[in-house]
Amino acid sequence: MSCKPVCKLCDNLVISQAVAFTGGNLEINLPAGSYKNGEKYCIVVAQTIPTTTTINAPVYITIGTGTELYSLTKRNCSQVTAAGIRTRTRYSVCVSTTPTGGSFRMIGNPCCSPDNNLLTIDGGAAPAPTA
Repeated sequence: MSCKPVCKLCDNLVISQAVAFTGGNLEINLPAGSYKNGEKYCIVVAQTIPTTTTINAPVYITIGTGTELYSLTKRNCSQVTAAGIRTRTRYSVCVSTTPTGGSFRMIGNPCCSPDNNLLTIDGGAAPAPTA
């Protein structure tokens, strides 16, 4: 199978303008515009993720010069953390709006992203002694 020498890019391809670690959050800034509810977008994280970013920092999307933070969530609606984001990577998302805001929900799972789930829970009690 041969490669096409010329390909049309998706109309909903969005390349980030900036990536910053601010206030404990990893913020990906997208170009100004209106992102429609239920619409699919392909977001490319074009900038380097700051080295000061902690792996458990929640990831948010900002738009243009706006200050509103929109959560980047996995397809099961849990918050994506910095451990699940890579530079120069495309993420397929769908915009989901609410009466007061919205979020960008990944269509698939981020690759190589740990789930960080606990193996067990014990209510805070000390483990039972073993024989």
